[in-house]
Amino acid sequence: MNISHEWLKAFVPHTLSAEQVRDLLTAHVATVEGFERLRADLASFVVARVVETEKIPDTKLSFNKVDDGSGTLLEVVCGAPNVTQGAVYPFARSGTMMPAGFKIEKKKIRGFTSNGMLCSARELGLGEEHDGILELTTDAPTGTPLLDVLPIGDVRLVVDVLPNRPDLLSHLGVAREVSALTGVAMQSADAAHDAPVVGEVSDPRAATSGGATVRLEDPDGCPQYLGAVIRGVTVGPSPAWLRERVEAAGVRSINNVVDVTNAILHGLGQPMHAFDLATLAEQTVVIRRARAGEKMKTLDGVERTLTAEMTMIADATRSIAVAGVMGGQESEVTATTTDLLLEVAYFDPKRTRLTRRALGLSTDASYRFERGIDPNGLAGAMRAAIGMVLAVAGGRLDGQIINVGAGVAPVAPVRLRPARVSQVLGAELSTDAIVRYLASVRFVVERGDAETLTVFPPSWRRDVTRDVDLIEEVARLHGYDKLPDTIEAYRPTTVPDHPLYVAGRRVRDALVGAGLSEVRPMPFVKGDDATHWRVTNPLAEDEPHLRTTLLTSLASRAEYNLSRMMGDVRIFEVGSVFLGKGKGAGCGDGEGEGGSTVCEQVRVGVLLMGARHPRHFADGAPPVIDAWDAKGLAERTARAAFPGAQIGVQASDDDALWQITADARPVGTVCRVALDAPVWASAAFGIEITLGEMPLAYVAAPGASAHAGVRPAIAPPPAAVRYTPLPTTPAAMFDLALLVPDALEAAAVERVLRTSGGDMLERLELFDEFRGAGVPDGMRSIAWRLTFRHPERTLRDKEIDGRRSQLLKSLENQLGVKPRSA
Repeated sequence: MNISHEWLKAFVPHTLSAEQVRDLLTAHVATVEGFERLRADLASFVVARVVETEKIPDTKLSFNKVDDGSGTLLEVVCGAPNVTQGAVYPFARSGTMMPAGFKIEKKKIRGFTSNGMLCSARELGLGEEHDGILELTTDAPTGTPLLDVLPIGDVRLVVDVLPNRPDLLSHLGVAREVSALTGVAMQSADAAHDAPVVGEVSDPRAATSGGATVRLEDPDGCPQYLGAVIRGVTVGPSPAWLRERVEAAGVRSINNVVDVTNAILHGLGQPMHAFDLATLAEQTVVIRRARAGEKMKTLDGVERTLTAEMTMIADATRSIAVAGVMGGQESEVTATTTDLLLEVAYFDPKRTRLTRRALGLSTDASYRFERGIDPNGLAGAMRAAIGMVLAVAGGRLDGQIINVGAGVAPVAPVRLRPARVSQVLGAELSTDAIVRYLASVRFVVERGDAETLTVFPPSWRRDVTRDVDLIEEVARLHGYDKLPDTIEAYRPTTVPDHPLYVAGRRVRDALVGAGLSEVRPMPFVKGDDATHWRVTNPLAEDEPHLRTTLLTSLASRAEYNLSRMMGDVRIFEVGSVFLGKGKGAGCGDGEGEGGSTVCEQVRVGVLLMGARHPRHFADGAPPVIDAWDAKGLAERTARAAFPGAQIGVQASDDDALWQITADARPVGTVCRVALDAPVWASAAFGIEITLGEMPLAYVAAPGASAHAGVRPAIAPPPAAVRYTPLPTTPAAMFDLALLVPDALEAAAVERVLRTSGGDMLERLELFDEFRGAGVPDGMRSIAWRLTFRHPERTLRDKEIDGRRSQLLKSLENQLGVKPRSA
């Protein structure tokens, strides 16, 4: 939401600077994410004093010496008649870009050098006066920025308004907050343009006044509709004050009537529309559902096909506007319009959202109607609009305000216990303080007994429905920075964590410990309707499907890094994939072939490429990650995901490199990942392991537990953490180079080494594989380094030799593996 600082002051005449308002709103209301000075084009202009001046003979020019605060007097030629020695003026130095679009340059005029320009009001864009330069009345020293001296240049604050606070989508809503936080009373922002006292003609279904009739046929889509007829207007350019207001809110000025509707929208938060009354058949407005197949051309010139679920504004024969979204081209206000029908209404948020999405059309009006406007603000907005139209476009009000519909039910009261406020916030707040905070933002508080307050939220705060909503109001108004940051005593939960969460946490710890970075991309991809689930309301039309593998998302992140010359990528994600669509979808319940049930699986995905480790000044170029690195990390990840299970990694029969198993059950794969990569990029490898299937059951019923009876299975008691002291005895190391058949996995050899090595085997590391001279065909030489250590004494050579002999005997007896001879 764009907020004009000057417009805000018209509602609440505070004395804070724009920077102070920004900080105040961010601390207590909503984040101000943008801060823009609207006359930033004057930022380079300074205050300068004319020290000497003399007329140039036979011309209207004067030659002046000007002090601009730089320490050197500048020579300036000026054609204005009102240059006075000792006076202060706005000054543009050489190189300054003028608001009109040209640059001030140093040049010679009549033999005199001019190093800048003394400026008039028109040259600064501050008015039409051009007969003389603009003399300033200020004690500011020379060189002071002009914007610090003149009260010019509004400031635009861009407020990040969350969906639950649609009341902040207006200057009035933000002004209420500033008033509450500063204690400055609010006032009418347009008291000079208030409408004359006017009555209403009300009826739940239809009413007529001023020659116009309004008929309500869709009360569900439009609970309340107000109309007013103004005749004899003159459509033309807006006056400066109105044009500056709408432009400060980021809206282009169109004409005086349209600018009034935009001023009401941004000022009061009430979307409204003005129809050319002469274009309405029988001068009648009908709020009804669209007819199936009906077409209408909206203000943007696009002909749109309507559906029967859409609420429309129509005249006696055709639709003239999409309710809550956009008006129609055939009834828009033009330069020839003389009679107006002003519309102010409350449209159902859900219906407006469905219509907007169906038409692919989003507007400032629909943005507010979707989130909910103040239903009690309709009459005030209409009277304000009438007054402004009469002030800027002339004419007269014909008849009374037409009011049809039953309106919207009031916001229900909420009960609040002051003791609960203190309990939740961790700070003692008195009942009087709580009442004061709530009353400052227009909540009505009734004190019942000593322990309970009954709070009536204002009509524009329909998001407040529970006591915690009120507690949040108290907290932000009190100030989050004033709340204690100490951790009070609390009772740990007895509800066990879900096994998928526990497994994900173990995997995260393992992969972060291995030096990888976690990413959390969106789960949307460009897929095929036959194999991917399509999202009903995708965030982007080019990615409308739910992914079936994590590696697709990780690949896009890797390509993003490669496009920025970053070739070392070590990333992982713990996230969901969505199966159950198409043949062989792989759902756990077997409904994979064209089923209608989404199967959500939680997986861990890893993508590796680039250097195996960071470059170090003492080493050369580090080795590049290869398939064996990916295999090793896959084993490590699987052990973290399935502790206690027998992890296996076997060569795969499909496109994958290896298949990962846990207790002989397939759980994942290791594969190469194809990327849109530059020629210098190394190969990319992916790991994807399924942690489990997300249950589709609803949460447990009240009073029941979703985990009842299954605690041992999903959350076994945590094992005691064992700490081992740092070793104080020396280690003994030796290498074993073994001839291993190609058909025999190195993992099988390693299992025998670990089993036969005993308790004193501290570390087992595979460090070499060789094929070539001296190695028989069908064999390979693999070397391991073994580290032994006794916790209390130094191992003797005889013990080490004996352990070596025992290992070789076990390998030969169990696997037929022999040592490689020298």
